[in-house]
Amino acid sequence: MRVLVVEDERRMAAALRRGLQAEGFAVDLAHDGNEGLHLARVGDYDVVVLDIMLPGLSGYNVCKQLRAEENWVPILMLSAKDGEYDMADGLDLGADDYLTKPFSYVVLVARLRALLRRGGGRRPSVLRAGDLSLDPAARAVARGEAPVELTPREFALLEYLMRRPGEVVSKPEILEHVWDTYDTDPNVVEVYVGYLRRKIDTPFGRAALQTVRGAGYRLASDGG
Repeated sequence: MRVLVVEDERRMAAALRRGLQAEGFAVDLAHDGNEGLHLARVGDYDVVVLDIMLPGLSGYNVCKQLRAEENWVPILMLSAKDGEYDMADGLDLGADDYLTKPFSYVVLVARLRALLRRGGGRRPSVLRAGDLSLDPAARAVARGEAPVELTPREFALLEYLMRRPGEVVSKPEILEHVWDTYDTDPNVVEVYVGYLRRKIDTPFGRAALQTVRGAGYRLASDGG
């Protein structure tokens, strides 16, 4: 397995390379953000270990740029910052895991192996269906450049449907994932679908949110 380590502290980078090579990994090093971004773009890596505080381009920006280019290589962020907001920022930008310094080398290797098992499937930080977009971190929805204001429940319903574009989702599934229960009256789903249509479709002359009679609901992958 091929690993890219982007770490400006050269002694730590060298130690990581030695340790990972001893575990059987092939390891490339980069010591600043720009070099790391270039290597991640052109190299066929199985996982990237990415420090946050880097010269030239921060780890946050490297991660953000890779995800914007639909490069889904698994990313493990390293940081001396252990605040919950720092961790949330890294994960919301598209990182797959976050480890604070100092860290256990055994835990680092275990987390890398877990990321490798999961693979590098598509995990966009902003969900899109045509010109309809939803940013879970910013809690923002838009049709093109026009912002769409949703209630928290409407937002949760749209997010669930946008994570399964083109799929038919039943009322019980929606109740379980959006209302966290099977006991609520299923008709509440129909009510909220109506609310959502009046905000994301009707004003824009679209029909993204479709009813599949007898089966459930589907969000058109092209945004309607």
